[in-house]
Amino acid sequence: MNKIVLKNGLFGGLIVSIVMVYVTLTMKANPDNEPSIVIGIASMLFAFFFVVWGIKQQREANGGIITFGKAFVTGLLISVVISTIYVLVWLVIYYNYFPNFMEQYSEMSIKKASPEDLASVTAEMETYKEYYKSTIMIILLTFMEILPIGIVVTVISAFTLKRKEA
Repeated sequence: MNKIVLKNGLFGGLIVSIVMVYVTLTMKANPDNEPSIVIGIASMLFAFFFVVWGIKQQREANGGIITFGKAFVTGLLISVVISTIYVLVWLVIYYNYFPNFMEQYSEMSIKKASPEDLASVTAEMETYKEYYKSTIMIILLTFMEILPIGIVVTVISAFTLKRKEA
């Protein structure tokens, strides 16, 4: 199982990280253009395809049989590897190439806010700026971007791919 988890986690982490690097560098070069959330979520879903693939590989390694629990653990571990790679790559980008990310993102969010939402968006961005003063908070916020998607994909995949008999 370890080989299946690591291999699929690395491939998924590589995919989502490449897209994140591209989107981040594009955002840094074009501060007035908001990055597409669709591209971000699509890359995460594509990366989590390796959860499905890994559970299928684990089932085949077990002679075509896998319980929901074993499938869930396999998928969750792959999701954690993918998410950890994503977080680590973000930390490298943030601290080495884009340390003013939160200021730029805040300005962009405030500019696009409607007049009735301006006060709440400004307050929210100030909160995020405070969070970004702590590495632990950056790590937690970044995990919250990606890991919930991995958990949902894991539950659906484990339920769909479980098989009691070969």
